[in-house]
Amino acid sequence: MNGAESLLRTLVGSGVEVCFGNPGTSEMHFVAALDRVEGMRAVLGLFEGAVTGMADGYGRMAEKPAATLLHLGPGLANGLANLHNARRAATPIVNVVGDHATYHAQYDAPLASDVHGFARPVSGWVHSSASARTVAADGARAVQAALQCPGQIATLILPADTAWMEADRPAPALPRPVPTVVSTEAVDQAAAALKSGRKTMLLIRGAALRERGLSAAGGIAAATGARIACDTFAPRCQRGAGRVAVERIPYFAEQIVEFMKGTEQLILVGASPPVSFFAYPNKPSWCTPDDCKIIYLAHAHEDGPAALEALAESVKAARQALHVGPLSRPDIPSGPLNPQTAGQVIAHFLPEGAIISDEGATAGGGMHRFAATIAPHDHLALTGGAIGQGIPVATGAAVACPDRKIVCLHGDGGAMYTLQALWTQARESLDVATVIFANRSYAILNIELARVGAGDPGPKAFSMLDLHNPELDWVKLASGMGVDASRATSVGEFASQFGSAMQNRGPRLIEVVL
Repeated sequence: MNGAESLLRTLVGSGVEVCFGNPGTSEMHFVAALDRVEGMRAVLGLFEGAVTGMADGYGRMAEKPAATLLHLGPGLANGLANLHNARRAATPIVNVVGDHATYHAQYDAPLASDVHGFARPVSGWVHSSASARTVAADGARAVQAALQCPGQIATLILPADTAWMEADRPAPALPRPVPTVVSTEAVDQAAAALKSGRKTMLLIRGAALRERGLSAAGGIAAATGARIACDTFAPRCQRGAGRVAVERIPYFAEQIVEFMKGTEQLILVGASPPVSFFAYPNKPSWCTPDDCKIIYLAHAHEDGPAALEALAESVKAARQALHVGPLSRPDIPSGPLNPQTAGQVIAHFLPEGAIISDEGATAGGGMHRFAATIAPHDHLALTGGAIGQGIPVATGAAVACPDRKIVCLHGDGGAMYTLQALWTQARESLDVATVIFANRSYAILNIELARVGAGDPGPKAFSMLDLHNPELDWVKLASGMGVDASRATSVGEFASQFGSAMQNRGPRLIEVVL
């Protein structure tokens, strides 16, 4: 048994069942070991940014880490943007990054780089194996590190000789970390605040945005009148009929200020106070009222759902939660095809149990107004703002949840960053329906150009935000990677195509021309 095989057996024994990879020469012993070790599914991505996004989508839905297999420092660097998003989502991931053999490092070969330096900004744990006989133990520690609450990225650097040299055996799995129970003092403080009668908002993130935590929050709202909100880009939120609806903090600074206006107390459950996504001239960065009292019921590493349940008991929460809507699908609309009518079509056909990977940007918000009363579903947002997450996250979610329909909503500009993941969807026969909102523009940047006070832009400036000349052809792009694709230019065409995609399994792409 060599070091690579001992590592692979350790990962499988520790509950890691999927490896998303784009390997190179230094990782070939790990690749070869895949045929000798049962229990690890190998999924190839054609670009490391797609690989890391897939691991993010998988981890958000499976609630355990996948492994990535990346080629040296440049391979890791190619995956950093979606590792940034995964870090913001607190997704557990184990990166296995190959490196030059320990004795080869002295020669400064062309692919030599500071792998630690690339890994550190996105990783909660980084380690380089020193010996084939320690690789297995290092792997077990990496899995345990990735599972530290609420979840983080663990990067294990694997020099080539530690992979090919003789090892002793796999390492046993280490205990899985559990979230910390909040103190009674924290519950008492939040309960006292709610009983004071002051205008209070519960801002929730993480595991508390699933049914157990939402149910407790809805009971608290019914008993106290508190508002329930989540971040603009929450990693995962369970929505739909029969579930407690959550207000979503808006995107722009002045909208957040208006949203928070009048809030006298902000109780945080795994969340942080809202801030503006960017700084703008003459606009606030801190968006909570200055006189608002901030109370931490549960920090991110603590058990948010249990904290909400304890708080519900303390305030004698109502049995009937507030903000629970009945199932009410909107009709198929008439009129021109635009973000609002497209969103209504999606809301009409969305099946129960669907998972939405949402990077729709300016065009993707049309269905959010129906989110509380359509079929129950999970919503995965663009947590770190690095575009190019949507298609890979949808791909990883499909691997984690093969019996659920995945719907990816994506702007055309951001989708070009990681469209290679469509090929993986076709190769793995994944049940993903991708909707590309083709407005031929980085539309959000046109808005931002006006907001930042950059002067009087002209044709050169606007050309940097425009995707015409030539226009992208998403039907050809998807078809070239093995995904059935079609184009919709009217509401009727989109309703027919999207309805068909919801009724049939397998990868499908629809280009919605706006």
